Amino acid sequence: MDAGNPTGGPGVAAAGRLQVYEVFRQERDGAPMQHAGNVLAPDPELASHYAREFYGRRQESVRLWIVPRAAIRDLADPDLLQPPLDRSFKKPVGYSAEIKRKLAAARERLGVDSGNPGDEDQVVAAVREGVEQG
Repeated sequence: MDAGNPTGGPGVAAAGRLQVYEVFRQERDGAPMQHAGNVLAPDPELASHYAREFYGRRQESVRLWIVPRAAIRDLADPDLLQPPLDRSFKKPVGYSAEIKRKLAAARERLGVDSGNPGDEDQVVAAVREGVEQG
């Protein structure tokens, strides 16, 4: 049991004590959940009723999440938010130096102007040939 909440449950307030519930809503299926606001209620059942009344009566929401504010965890530790593995390979950085060298050599062999997009197909074909040959 929690000293601040003698009833034990995260969404149940002590008798006569109001608790803040955060409300998240979804406007349409597939849309992200967005914070809509909060309601003040003595228990989860009444909080659901209030949330439905405030954020769902005009059919502006297809789904509601009603969460006791005390149950929301703040995760601000940068070490926990950084991935443990190096995923730099997923960041687009362009062609590697080796590919750039091969493209430049192919352009030079073909006498192609790199500013002309129509010539790029010839360069790509020549580089493929070079890669296949060795």
